[in-house]
Amino acid sequence: MFLLFLIGFVTLAKGDAASRTVVWSDEFNGPAGSSPNRNNWNFDIGGSGWGNNERQYYTNSTTNAALDGNGHLIITATTEGASQHNCWYGKCQYTSARLNTAGHFTHTYGRVEARILLPVGQGMWPAFWMLGNDFGQAGWPGCGEVDIMEYRGSLPTVVQGTIHGPGYSGAHGISAVYTNPKTGQFFSDNYHVFAVDWSENEIRWSVDGVTYETRTPSDLPKGTTWVFNKPFFILINFAVGGNFPGDPNSSTKFPQLLKFDYVWR
Repeated sequence: MFLLFLIGFVTLAKGDAASRTVVWSDEFNGPAGSSPNRNNWNFDIGGSGWGNNERQYYTNSTTNAALDGNGHLIITATTEGASQHNCWYGKCQYTSARLNTAGHFTHTYGRVEARILLPVGQGMWPAFWMLGNDFGQAGWPGCGEVDIMEYRGSLPTVVQGTIHGPGYSGAHGISAVYTNPKTGQFFSDNYHVFAVDWSENEIRWSVDGVTYETRTPSDLPKGTTWVFNKPFFILINFAVGGNFPGDPNSSTKFPQLLKFDYVWR
């Protein structure tokens, strides 16, 4: 559920009667086919490869990011209409969407979570993540990046969480993986809650309330800097192909759907 924009403080009960203060949320309650709330989200546009040789062109079209009328945001990766756009490799093969909260909502510390239904298939690369709000000045990876949930559609029982910073980025990011504990079940079968609990000098990752990774400055390579004690903004995107998942192949079906129930901070 996405579209409720909360400024201020609302306390919600979660799980085993634990409660916390939600200072911002987007719950996708709106007419079917409508765009996500532009007061919450910006769209990144283009087919540059985004530093990872990704194959999709990101649009701001409701073909690629729209509410379903039942409280969800649907990000669609599709081949339809892709060839009208130019990508780094020539005519584009896929379109999709990437949204961020920069300029609308930034935050330092607290719990950040989303309830997500993931796709499945070779080359699918959805992510729920954060970048330092000083991205424009420090660049990447100096700004810091926290991957709350990153996923390869070819490995449908596994997700991972990662931090990237100066001296520990890209293939050298500091990661851990989480495997679905329910034998035979994929992350594409049901919605799951992906979260980080973030405080000064500590970030903890969880799936459905189960903590699987904790990172502190002591985990960094010698001589590098912890760059996560400052404001960050939120991103959600659905990449197709690239260095991390590999490109789609003949087994990959399109369109593919990435579904968000909510995003909370």
